[in-house]
Amino acid sequence: MKHTIADNRFVELTYRILDQKTGDILTTVEFPLGYVHGSNDVLSPQVMAELEGKSAGETISVPIDCTDLYGARDESLVITDLIENVPEEYREVGTRILMENDKGQAKSFLVTRMDDKTLTIDGNHPLCGRMVVFELEILSVRDATDEEIIAGGKVDKGPDLGGLLTRPI
Repeated sequence: MKHTIADNRFVELTYRILDQKTGDILTTVEFPLGYVHGSNDVLSPQVMAELEGKSAGETISVPIDCTDLYGARDESLVITDLIENVPEEYREVGTRILMENDKGQAKSFLVTRMDDKTLTIDGNHPLCGRMVVFELEILSVRDATDEEIIAGGKVDKGPDLGGLLTRPI
């Protein structure tokens, strides 16, 4: 009997995110993502709902308005400064910078642009304000173990050391 995705089922899948307007691939997750359905919401609620009832071998596409997930773009989180004011280790597009405000709250920024004179960082989520399509390929569906249900995902057991750790050295 073929298992379908439902609560307490262990699911493995891969996915990619495409820009709905251009069709460009924004993110690809090629290694299997494993989770326990209903115990661990690893993807957006809309995607999780679309997965319900599907089985291994199926592929689904789910359009998502990322404004619903990450809020509206906040242009005050886009900061451009003279490159001479930026430490050398941050002078590369794609670098993540963790900054803290005067209240001790941390916020992640991404270096998005750089030229000979300036560097721009953006504190908005990279998908903020975009319409995207999640394309998911379901690789496997099975009953989750009790341990996996508690953990919300796969539980790897370590090697059997045959009591080596309990023996005196």
